[in-house]
Amino acid sequence: MQQRSRQVERLSGGMGIGVLFLAIVAGTLSRAEPMSPSAKPEVVADVSLRDLTGKTWSLSAVCATHKAVVLAYISAECPMAGYYLPVLSDLAKSYQRRGVAFFAVCSNPQETDEALRELVRESPVPFPVWLDREQRLARATGAKVTPEVVVLGPERRILYRGAIDDRYYARLKARPVITRQHLKIALDELLDGKEVSVRETQAYGCEIVLNESKSKPTSQGENQVTYYRDVLPILQRHCQECHRPNNVAPFALMTYRQAVKWGPDIKEFTANRWMPPWRVAEPKHFFQNERRLSDTEIQTLARWVEAGMPEGDPKDAPPPLNWSDDWYLGKPDLILELPEEMVIGPEGRDLFRCFILRHQLTEDKFIKAYEVRPGNRRVVHHTLNMIIPKGMADALEQEQQKRPKHPEGYDTGPGYTVPMGFGRGVLPRGGFGGWAPGLLPHYLPRGVAYYLPKDSDILLQVHYHRTGKVERDRLQIALYFAKPDEPITHRMQNLVLPGRFLFIPVGARNFEVKGQVWLEQDATILSVLPHMHLIGKDIRVTYTVPNGETRTLLYIDRWDYNWQETYFLKEPLRLPSGTRLEVIAHYDNSADNPNNPNNPPRPVVFGEQTTDEMCFVFLGAISDQPGRIRVRTRPAEPATSP
Repeated sequence: MQQRSRQVERLSGGMGIGVLFLAIVAGTLSRAEPMSPSAKPEVVADVSLRDLTGKTWSLSAVCATHKAVVLAYISAECPMAGYYLPVLSDLAKSYQRRGVAFFAVCSNPQETDEALRELVRESPVPFPVWLDREQRLARATGAKVTPEVVVLGPERRILYRGAIDDRYYARLKARPVITRQHLKIALDELLDGKEVSVRETQAYGCEIVLNESKSKPTSQGENQVTYYRDVLPILQRHCQECHRPNNVAPFALMTYRQAVKWGPDIKEFTANRWMPPWRVAEPKHFFQNERRLSDTEIQTLARWVEAGMPEGDPKDAPPPLNWSDDWYLGKPDLILELPEEMVIGPEGRDLFRCFILRHQLTEDKFIKAYEVRPGNRRVVHHTLNMIIPKGMADALEQEQQKRPKHPEGYDTGPGYTVPMGFGRGVLPRGGFGGWAPGLLPHYLPRGVAYYLPKDSDILLQVHYHRTGKVERDRLQIALYFAKPDEPITHRMQNLVLPGRFLFIPVGARNFEVKGQVWLEQDATILSVLPHMHLIGKDIRVTYTVPNGETRTLLYIDRWDYNWQETYFLKEPLRLPSGTRLEVIAHYDNSADNPNNPNNPPRPVVFGEQTTDEMCFVFLGAISDQPGRIRVRTRPAEPATSP
């Protein structure tokens, strides 16, 4: 049970937000259906393969000297394969003494040795990586995707083939809780002398494209959709912003080969408008930088995939975009980073750590934009960015450093740990947003900025996931200041609209949470950021002006925890005093919700842990009146006659 818990935590952390963005596709639940015991297992032809060290291995020799052999198909280009390497490593160590050998297999001819070495450097494995560049082993075992495992007996008979566990129920779509350990159960049954009860399961992952099965164009001529002329311009406009090396998306879409590898997903993701990720259902064309494909663009992508993904003439390609591998908004005015690495232990409750970033500014500044860059996206859940008086939190950091250290160095580094908030006696002067998966940097409108006094520190509260292994992070934040030719007339403020609840009961499929505040003065709304956790379904924010007219400010009908961002309005929304702001959100705490982190479900309380729930809307606002924008949580009392 403890091992299962560790694997669940490891994978949930990896999905966290190790990927600030994750592509999602709907799919049928993975099923573990038993095969008839009388069905004779397939025998795999013998092959000899080289591993990453240059050593040559014979499949027949390996099988003959072990009770079972596990072939785990992996790819450095597949994010799902990377998530499972620590799991496979633990299983290999556990079953080695019982006569089971593990081998990783790469059947992608285009992957370099160096890319695979980098993969296993990041997640070391205690077994060799075989290079199946001619794809003989993939064909012989019937492997279709990475990650997928095939278990062979001493006579090279296939005893199990499929998923490692039921973590995934579609490509890149994961359950928060694993309910069946397919590979472990198969090995236990085999080693106990029993029939393997479930010989095959559906594995979800990245397709192993066999050389002879590459799609061929089904039509020719000028009307045929090709990659270079028709598809690449769409990818440049809408996809490469994230889908490029070392960026938030889990894979790149920079080349023809990469587009072919993900072609069927491109067609499906865009058809259901899950990609590009734009979660706002209402109102349309209300916010800046809408990431929406036109119907024509979606049809073009579909036609290309249906035609066999023809390459076309490279001369038809548009000029390549010069994406910077550096900061999203270009060269910052100031970069602050943790003074040293933060070491996050493998297990336990999520860690909330406050870091003091001490700038050396000699004059007050106005922040127009910022970018938070986690050093390790797998473990950073979110940040809150605050401005505090200089030295206010120094004593808390000094106390933390004096405390006894974990013998393995877990949860050590700069800053100090807090259960909630920012620590005893720390009263921020203000904040300037934060970071969560999917948030992209954005400049504030002209004349609007966050105020950063010279006699201040920046305090970041960072929420860390546990992933089941020791992780390290050295986060950075880049600041962009107002230029001398831009007078700042308004300071950006955050209004908080909370949804109020104590807990969400077990089995509730559409639990409703509401919250309201009333403006006590005129204010102008510039942005809106909704926030919930894993079991949120939808969230709507409305405003009702004093004459009774109600309009939707934002409605997300398919909540996606892994893609949360600040939505900036195209035009400032001026609201009079007395306006009511309301949030209505719904949650699904049933066993049928694949995003439910509890199996079986349990009451979910309001709290900061990922498996708890929240309901907040943060509104970026300004006012012509000085000081903080005033709100109240109850409607005004009706005026009484004298």
